Amino acid sequence: MGFRIALNFEDGVTRFIEADGQETVADAAYRQGINIPLDCRDGACGTCKCFAESGRYALGDNFIEDALSEDELARGYVLTCQMRAESDCVVRVPAGSQVCKTGQASFQATISDVRQLSESTIALSVKGESLSRLAFLPGQYVNLQVPGSDQSRAYSFSSLPKDGEVSFLIRNVPGGLMSRFLTGLAKAGDSMTLAGPLGSFYLREIKRPLLLLAGGTGLAPFTAMLERIAEEGSAYPVHLIYGVTHDFDLVELDRLDAFAARIPGFSYGACVASPESRHPLKGYVTQHIEPRHLNDGDVDVYLCGPPPMVEAVSQHIREQGVTPANFYYEKFAAAAA
Repeated sequence: MGFRIALNFEDGVTRFIEADGQETVADAAYRQGINIPLDCRDGACGTCKCFAESGRYALGDNFIEDALSEDELARGYVLTCQMRAESDCVVRVPAGSQVCKTGQASFQATISDVRQLSESTIALSVKGESLSRLAFLPGQYVNLQVPGSDQSRAYSFSSLPKDGEVSFLIRNVPGGLMSRFLTGLAKAGDSMTLAGPLGSFYLREIKRPLLLLAGGTGLAPFTAMLERIAEEGSAYPVHLIYGVTHDFDLVELDRLDAFAARIPGFSYGACVASPESRHPLKGYVTQHIEPRHLNDGDVDVYLCGPPPMVEAVSQHIREQGVTPANFYYEKFAAAAA
């Protein structure tokens, strides 16, 4: 039986390999042309030490303490020359992708749908035969090249791949290069180039309650995460707080309702900052984080939004005297041109 291993490099590039249950992760990587750090292959030098973020695996006992200590082993470190996957895994590699003789993958696709969900948000879907080979961790992003230019923009996937198709939620930036294309020129069948996947913001193995905090189109990675949670389930509660500036910025609420109906233990709230809002929940995301959501620190917090929101949430949590078990965040800023 084969398992999919996500190799996350320190420059943000992620590459996926297939490993059968008999070969080591290092052997599988080299077989597929990715030269992760390696020296002795005998569990003696520690050169291939990586961190396993999720998944089941076996290491055996053919390595020495100098290469991998008991404390490191308990914390999730592995020697890839000894690691044999027993499920799909995510492995963090302490080296850049180019050092390991790999890099971003590039994919060709065509626009299957583009529509303006609101004054501020555009939904884009692309499809292509090459995308059937695309794999990414829910929450990651890709660089989309703006047709007719040599420039790219980074966008988080808002869906998992299905039948060679993926989707994005894109902020409509007045005068923005991608926004001008999508609102004025784009049509079904137009070609687009994707490069990635990228990023260290992705859904980890769920080991405790989750608090998801989204600002504006920072909702995108969370809808991809929720698709995965809907597929696999969660033994822990998941709560999402989605904040926007104006009423017209609220999008995809029907989709969130569908997730709430489909995922036991999932709930969400949407709030609008503008004082003129007619939405029931007003104010900023921080005003709607309740003590129960922080669970005395036994919580994994995921946050995606503009830099001021990231700073405000970080300060708010500190002021509550709570230290989350894990705090993952992605800051984004819109390109003005």
